[in-house]
Amino acid sequence: MTSSHASIHPLDEALALTAQQPGVFTGRTTQAYWNMVGPFGGITAATLLQAVLQHPDLLGDPLSLTVNFTGAVTEGDFTIRATPSRTNRSTQHWIVTLDQAGPDGQSVVATTATAVTAARRETWGSTDLPMPTAPAPQTCAPASPAFRSEWLQRYEMLPVTGNFPSVWDESIHPSQSQLWVRDVPNRPLDFVALAALSDIFYPRVWLHRAKRVPAGTVSMTTYFHANRAQLEQAGSGYLFAQARGQEFRNGFCDQTAQLWSQDGLMLATSNQIVYYKE
Repeated sequence: MTSSHASIHPLDEALALTAQQPGVFTGRTTQAYWNMVGPFGGITAATLLQAVLQHPDLLGDPLSLTVNFTGAVTEGDFTIRATPSRTNRSTQHWIVTLDQAGPDGQSVVATTATAVTAARRETWGSTDLPMPTAPAPQTCAPASPAFRSEWLQRYEMLPVTGNFPSVWDESIHPSQSQLWVRDVPNRPLDFVALAALSDIFYPRVWLHRAKRVPAGTVSMTTYFHANRAQLEQAGSGYLFAQARGQEFRNGFCDQTAQLWSQDGLMLATSNQIVYYKE
């Protein structure tokens, strides 16, 4: 690489924020994570979390993040306001908004979020959902995307089960997908990268119904189970990601997802509610 700009990972470039005052940050969308009509939802979630992590009053590390996609994020500049609404001994609660200038020049809220950060401590722990047995990532072939979006180039995706339907015939299938995934280029895992990775699954209604219909996330919650040291241990290795829908009704469906490190440690779980059209 021949310049300092060229050495910046696309994720870090997309998440670059400038502090205007405590809790107020400005940034700009990038084409690297562009979806069909706006930024990839995962990058929006990661950017909101980045504002929390850069706040001077931050307590601890992320525990949960709920993002509500209230409207389209458009290309260009945005402002994020991250406010700690209450700080307790071990938890801190946040309200976050992303604003952009509307067609009339007035500020419009495009995304809202709440977050909880926490000072973790060592306690007894267990898992009731171990990582499924899966072939090694080196033995899995890359996915062939069923649609074109720039953000898909930012991830290496190796399907294990539940890849895109081979025939779009409106037949009903189980909605579960499993895949190995990691950033492209390789990048050490951290909380913002994990927040983005929680949204890498294509709409469950496409798989369940074998039909590509308009669909988009309305609200997404990610729970972070790993601490900073455990993310550092995961490094730039593959994550095993699993998602499935549970109910498809009245134009909305849900998605529940899990992400494990390559060593089998549960890193995060996620839930979404998604709208779809006929």
